[in-house]
Amino acid sequence: MIGYYVIFGVFALIGMVVSGRLKGKFAHYSRIPVRSGLSGKEVAEKMLAHYGVHDVNIVEGQGFLTDHYNPQNKTVSLSPDVFHGTSIASAAVAAHECGHAVQHAQSYSMLTLRSRLVPVVQFSANIQQFLFMGALIGLGSGLGGTLMIVMVATFGITALFSLVTLPVEFDASNRALAWLDNSGTLPGQEHEGAKDALWWAAMTYVAQALGALVMFLYFLLSFLGRSSD
Repeated sequence: MIGYYVIFGVFALIGMVVSGRLKGKFAHYSRIPVRSGLSGKEVAEKMLAHYGVHDVNIVEGQGFLTDHYNPQNKTVSLSPDVFHGTSIASAAVAAHECGHAVQHAQSYSMLTLRSRLVPVVQFSANIQQFLFMGALIGLGSGLGGTLMIVMVATFGITALFSLVTLPVEFDASNRALAWLDNSGTLPGQEHEGAKDALWWAAMTYVAQALGALVMFLYFLLSFLGRSSD
């Protein structure tokens, strides 16, 4: 199982680097005000109104970079810095989250698929730690083989969810950037700043997806290697 710890460590490090870069970008663009003077909340309201989405609530959340769209209650939750902020960063993040709301309103297939996978992924996440311990204890026995099969399945579900998340996130950013440009909300260099910030946000999901995929392949190949012995 040394390979597991090596893979985990490598991608944990990559995740920390990308996350640090994202926070740096957010901090940089948070210091650059938009000429329109619009807050993140106002940007979100304008974008949703443009697309005729009138059944989504925009609320102030808590924490830092905790912004998200909840399709269950149709709520765009913006962190305080984004909700009240009048910067390039706040406009970009608010528009991105509204991109998810527009996806939902237009029944974007990949968002629908991701939403359906959520309960399965949550179940997998809850049992993975127990399966991992069970696999360690049961290696070389019939029980260990069974646990390894389930381990492969749960990590496969995690990898699938991470891969499905990629087009959802990239599409939301593309929708956000297109609207910010076409509406004149973020013209010129402001738009380029938003593009830069959202690109690094997307890279966090890319790092997660690569980590999940490599972990799945590691357990799959380990299981197949044991089965061929």
